[in-house]
Amino acid sequence: MAEARCAVHEPSVPHASEEEYQRNIYNEWRRSLVRRFYRTRNLLYNGMWPTSIWNLAAMVLILTVTMVTDTQLMKPVNERLWKVQHMLYIPKGLPLVVNAVITSCVVGFWFFLIKIYVRRYLLRGLLSYRGWMYEQPKTQSFSTLMWGILVKLISGYSPKLYSCQSSLARMPVPALRDTLSKLLDSLEPLYGEDIGKWNKLKQDAADFERGYGPKLQRILVLKSWWCNNYVTDWWEKYVYLSSRGPLPINSNYYILDQEHWTPSPIQTARISSTVYNLLKFKQLRDRETLKPLLIRNTIPVCMAQYEKMFSTTRIPGEECDTLLTHNSTVSKHIAVFRKGVLYRCEMYDKNGRLLTPTLIQKQLDWIINDADKHADSYSREEKTVASLTGQERAKWCKIRDRHFSEGVNRDTMDMIEKAMFCLTLETEIYETMSERGQYLLCKNDGKLWYDKCFNLVSFPDGRMGCNSEHSYADAPIIAHLLEYNYTAEALGQCGFQKDGSLTPDPEDSQYILSLPTRHIWEITPDLRTAILEAGKFCQMNADDLDLCLRELTVYGKGFMKSCKVSPDAFIQMALQLTYYKNAGKFALTYESSMTRLYLQGRTETVRSLSNDSVAFVKAFLDKSVPKATTINLLRRACNRHQDAYRDAMSGQGIDRHLFALYVISKGMGYDCEFLKEALTIPWTLSTSQQPQQQIATSPDCNLPQYRHALCPGGGFGPVSDDGYGVSYMIPGDHKVFFHVSSKRSTPGTDSVKFMDQLFETFVELKELFSKD
Repeated sequence: MAEARCAVHEPSVPHASEEEYQRNIYNEWRRSLVRRFYRTRNLLYNGMWPTSIWNLAAMVLILTVTMVTDTQLMKPVNERLWKVQHMLYIPKGLPLVVNAVITSCVVGFWFFLIKIYVRRYLLRGLLSYRGWMYEQPKTQSFSTLMWGILVKLISGYSPKLYSCQSSLARMPVPALRDTLSKLLDSLEPLYGEDIGKWNKLKQDAADFERGYGPKLQRILVLKSWWCNNYVTDWWEKYVYLSSRGPLPINSNYYILDQEHWTPSPIQTARISSTVYNLLKFKQLRDRETLKPLLIRNTIPVCMAQYEKMFSTTRIPGEECDTLLTHNSTVSKHIAVFRKGVLYRCEMYDKNGRLLTPTLIQKQLDWIINDADKHADSYSREEKTVASLTGQERAKWCKIRDRHFSEGVNRDTMDMIEKAMFCLTLETEIYETMSERGQYLLCKNDGKLWYDKCFNLVSFPDGRMGCNSEHSYADAPIIAHLLEYNYTAEALGQCGFQKDGSLTPDPEDSQYILSLPTRHIWEITPDLRTAILEAGKFCQMNADDLDLCLRELTVYGKGFMKSCKVSPDAFIQMALQLTYYKNAGKFALTYESSMTRLYLQGRTETVRSLSNDSVAFVKAFLDKSVPKATTINLLRRACNRHQDAYRDAMSGQGIDRHLFALYVISKGMGYDCEFLKEALTIPWTLSTSQQPQQQIATSPDCNLPQYRHALCPGGGFGPVSDDGYGVSYMIPGDHKVFFHVSSKRSTPGTDSVKFMDQLFETFVELKELFSKD
């Protein structure tokens, strides 16, 4: 039994003197005061945005000068202000200037409030305009240029992280007829040849439009009037938190580090620097000094998902999970795993200062030495408790309630849930991207706590990666966090010396550290059995994953643009062509698109399969079709796809609308077979383009000195058992990274074969545009 050993390390700390005790109380009071100051300042700043306190001061000054200046031009305003002064309960006998200042403050404050709301609603109305999205930046219309100027003029300067939230438009509910029409257009390539099924589908859509549809639509429109976002709360609850399947492969995703380079080959040096950078990012987020993302340096996007990116844990439930987020007053540590041994590692010293990278390395080196001494005395079950988080949610909920609700296990669980994130210090090296991707996604032998907001993994050769839970935020959020670190590494801002070690910090001696604390689990016979079963379940799922990662180097974004098409649309058509080669048929294809132009927006689906993409694929494979005709069909299909992508970003997509209508129908007790069928057609090809260079100050990845430091992004598991999951990153003009996943248990899928065919397709597409 674990408690039979002295498994919890309690460092010997001398008894605190009265002076030290008083100093600790003072430091805690000071930190609390600082937190309240930042919180109050941000609330005031965000509440006044897009105006500022200087607008109020200027207004008061102008009104005061107007009241004390007796000019013919300002006489009407002067008289009205003095009438207001007589209405106020101001003590008599005060000097003229004092009366003027008091009156100006009262009147100016009310005008200031009016100005706040007028500017805010004007900006919200302007940000509802989406015409700019359908125009190329270099060929924008006069109306779009004027719109951009107005947005700049009305927007406040230097917005904080959440300042723009109150000015974002609410996502509109698309017209029912438009959604049904787009749905039928997207399904025609699948069912068009089956006349009977196609006619039935069209009839069902017409019946729905005449029957339940309008009533459900009215209810949804009503919800959109009083709710921040008509779909996001249902999407998070019913798609993510209500899913009963295991998190690895089905929900969580992974992100890698740089492909060809690491800033340090020393494990603890590299990961200590990374941890420090991530906590600096957290500090910027907590103080709201992190700059909000702007499209074209003008249009803000919703930043609400950043609120839960640290200190969040997904708590399993029998029917629906919940998200638990702790604030910074109790979440100041990270949970560290080494050889299955678990530690609490404080990231702040006793005076509340964030540890330097060298001090963090000192703590992690201590953990490695301690874990290496004690790991052999731990049973396999004690080392793989985390595998419980990788099984079906209802089963994990029952085990958690039974074995982790009290005593030692409750304390250890509480430590993990309050941690800012989890860190795993791995002992094995994984040479290839595919091997590291498989480890991060699922093949890690129960070493990752999948419920946590994200898990950092550090490999012995200095490489690292991340596994992230999906329900609280989408991948661009964690990608932004990691890009903050990768940018600092690429620019040489992390203080690594030539041998990879960290430069000593002369102020380290001033920090008062707390040594890491080793935590234990109490393993009963029933819990031991549950852990073994969970481990077998996770291993079976991991063995079924077929993941392949490669970089395409024949060309990148530069060549695709020279073809006069969108690079994303170009890749989507290449995927359509490749899948047809691979399976001999077309597949319903999902591409994710963000809707963060709207308040609390998350994602929307872009349906890449269309009649135009089918026409292009058939023409390409028919060697009798002239090249010029095939190129025109490719451009037509790409333009069609690009318009669909813009529609999705503009809130005019199909799938979230249908999903929300289905939720309402279930809530009202309607058994709508049409909506059920439309939403359950499997996504055989699930795709996603990963964000690249979200930080405006990131170095140009096309410059030769930075090409070696490119990150290949991350990936996810296949959505359909007989399909593929494909993610890709276009880091610049010269290459593209691809991640292809499938299941080995499905006879018709093979990730390596699909990747080979995909790369052949890119070569053939280049030949298509070559001159004979």
